[in-house]
Amino acid sequence: MTIAKQHDVAEIAGLLESWDAALQTRNPETVAALYASDAILLPTVSNEVRKTPAAIRDYFDVFLRFKSRAKVVDQNIRLFDDLAVNSGVYEITLTKDGVESKVMCRYTFIYRWDDTGWKIIEHHSSAMPE
Repeated sequence: MTIAKQHDVAEIAGLLESWDAALQTRNPETVAALYASDAILLPTVSNEVRKTPAAIRDYFDVFLRFKSRAKVVDQNIRLFDDLAVNSGVYEITLTKDGVESKVMCRYTFIYRWDDTGWKIIEHHSSAMPE
């Protein structure tokens, strides 16, 4: 039996919900812990590609100041042995100084299964062009 058969689409969808729940903690360590040590983050509100755990944590240290949250609008999940892909559109809500703004973004999360569970190995998020 392959690992893909041991896991299902609902489980992978739940990983994105767990990521949003981690955002709600406002703790960059909590969010960064969801990423593998070799993960790459192409973030929404930074031009810097994050390639180390420290760089990913530093990004969330700033991003979480906006009291961010994500609401999935459309998701597409595929399973491949020890990899899972969730790509689609989410609405990111940012709040600064009591003012809330919403940004529609495209996203891709690639997860890898290891001894400890699913870890994010690739995360791309960018604002929709229109």
